[in-house]
Amino acid sequence: MSSLRSSSVVLVLWLVLAPSWSPTTQAGDVPSIPILAPLGKDPATTLYTITIKHGGLPLVVDLSGPLYWSRCPPVHRTIPCHSNACQTFNQGLPRETCSLTAAHTKCTNPNDPCPTYPGNPITGQCAITDATTFTLSAYGTNGRNPLFPVTFMALGACSNEYLFMGSQLPADSWGVAGMSRLPQSLPAQVASTFKVAKQFALCLPRSGETGAVIFGGGPFQLMAASPEPDDGLRQNQVPFLNYSNNGGYYLRVNGINVNSEPVALPAGALDLNAGSGEGGVILSTTQQYAGRAATYTTLRSDIYRPLLKAFDAATSGIPRAPAVEPFELCYQASALGSTRLGYAVANIELLLDNGRTWLIPGGSSLVQVNGNTVCFAFLEMTTISRVPGSPAVQFGGYQLEDYLLLFDLDKETFSFSGPLAGIRTSCSNFNFTMTPVS
Repeated sequence: MSSLRSSSVVLVLWLVLAPSWSPTTQAGDVPSIPILAPLGKDPATTLYTITIKHGGLPLVVDLSGPLYWSRCPPVHRTIPCHSNACQTFNQGLPRETCSLTAAHTKCTNPNDPCPTYPGNPITGQCAITDATTFTLSAYGTNGRNPLFPVTFMALGACSNEYLFMGSQLPADSWGVAGMSRLPQSLPAQVASTFKVAKQFALCLPRSGETGAVIFGGGPFQLMAASPEPDDGLRQNQVPFLNYSNNGGYYLRVNGINVNSEPVALPAGALDLNAGSGEGGVILSTTQQYAGRAATYTTLRSDIYRPLLKAFDAATSGIPRAPAVEPFELCYQASALGSTRLGYAVANIELLLDNGRTWLIPGGSSLVQVNGNTVCFAFLEMTTISRVPGSPAVQFGGYQLEDYLLLFDLDKETFSFSGPLAGIRTSCSNFNFTMTPVS
């Protein structure tokens, strides 16, 4: 890692054309440039956190989260429930998990506080609280370094202690940063405040490392051993599937291969029912398994079983190890070779729209669970986690780590790099050294 950091060669991953550095300014004379915040991975829960709350308090990153919510002081600003801001803020918010009455959804007095409905993404608990404004802090960036700190206001929901009870959230977390496609999500609000592209680039780190999110598109630059940019990132963008009941990021997956051989899946197993929300493949940073947060991709049984069987057959020559919960298929670590992309095992490929293929090499398909054992890093959905409207596949954070991801909320498209290890870099190679504007 130190050799990468000392390299004078910078890999430029141009996600989009950089927004113009125009004289247009926001409150506090902040120019319209992308906004940067660091990302971490909590070792206890494996959840990803963004440091954007004023005061440096971490918030859990929820790709499907509809809004920003966090703890509020006992006395805080409220928003009138009959205001346009209240109506806009609650647009599209899922309320079905809360016990609502007419008093919760309609205001008797126009000056009553605006009610809203934050939810814990791990436990599914929902609260009825009030909307307010929060002070957030981040950095203006040129895509290579932070340039200067910025402080801005965002609309969000107060939490209450109910949302933190048995929450499985990181012990020091202060709430949740919803990153969905809905208009009250954090990316949408940052784009509106700073007049930047309604996009965000996400680079999820491994445990113990620091990644980055850039709101406003890009550019996004990493130190690397190769000078060649990944031009394919902006080409053949994959459209998101439309599902109106939430703002999650669903992708059409047309098939799964193991070592270029198709996995025998039931017809339509990966399809999304856009009416009921049943099925489909969703990108997730906050899925749960057996009541706890889970980083790993979880699959419905009719998809998981054929995939496990195919991977087991493709790696039949590698000595096995006893299974380690929650994993089912494990290998002797000493018997595994290595490549630039991790363990030398069969590759998994997700076949997407526009001819795109998501490559899952050994570094993303296997995880070392102890000094002697490496396991297949996919989980079978349990009957507890399977509820009406559940996805067929929750493509988890572990399989998203050390890829560069671009979410375009205006075009409703998704772009991704290949495994960054293939070009000898990682998400932790973003340079957070402050470079003041000259």
